[in-house]
Amino acid sequence: MDKNQTRLLLAEDDRNLGNILKNYLEAKGYATTLCVNGQEAVDFFLRKEFDICILDIMMPVKDGFTAATEIRAANRKVPILFLTAKALQEDKLKGFEIGADDYITKPFSMEELLLRMQAILRRTDDTLKSTASDNLYTIGNYTFDFNRQTLIIRSKEQKLTSKEAGLLKLLCTHANDVLDRHTALKEIWNDDSYFNARSMDVYIVKLRKYLKDDPRVELLNVHGVGFKLVMNT
Repeated sequence: MDKNQTRLLLAEDDRNLGNILKNYLEAKGYATTLCVNGQEAVDFFLRKEFDICILDIMMPVKDGFTAATEIRAANRKVPILFLTAKALQEDKLKGFEIGADDYITKPFSMEELLLRMQAILRRTDDTLKSTASDNLYTIGNYTFDFNRQTLIIRSKEQKLTSKEAGLLKLLCTHANDVLDRHTALKEIWNDDSYFNARSMDVYIVKLRKYLKDDPRVELLNVHGVGFKLVMNT
C-alpha cells in the first residue's frame, strides 16, 4: 500500500453496498478496509491505523453507535462519519453527541459522500499543519492545545474531537466577544442549515461541561445571535 494513501475503515453489513463503496473509494485512491459488523470494525481499528472511519449504525453483533463510542475511547482525533438509513433527528443528534464529524442518511450520492469526506480530511490536515505557537490558548486556568486537541486544567486532561477543537478555537479567537452562529456554522460545518445548527448546540453543551472546573470561565448563549466565551478576572 502507498504510504501516502488515506487509510479508511468502512463498516457496512450490506455486503453488496459495502463492496460497491469499497470499490468506488479505492478507485478514488483510498485504501479501504471493509468490515461487516461493528465488532469487526472495532477489532480492526485497534489493530491497525486509520485516517477516517465510515460506519453504518444498524449492524449485527455491535451497532455503529457502540462501535463509534469504543473507537472514540481509543482515539479522540480520528474522524468518524455515519452513513445510515436512520434519519430521525434524535439519531443524528446522538451521533454528534458520540463525536461524529458528519452524518449522511441513505439513500445518498457517492459524490456527496466523497466531498464530505474530503472536507473532513482537509480540516484534520489543517489542524496537523498548524504551528504550535499559534494554537496554544489560556482559558482561565485551562490550557487549550489546538494542535493536540487537548484541554488541560491542573493534572486533568480532556481530549477533544476535531469539531470540538475547531469550535473552541473559534470561540477563543472571539474571547469576550460574540461569535455569530452563522459564522461558526460556515467555518466548522460548512453550511448553516437548521440541523447543523442543532448539532452545534450539542457541541456547545459539551464544551460548557468541559469548562465547568473553572467558575471564572463562562460559555454563554447570546439569544438570537450566537455565543460568547467569557473569562472573568
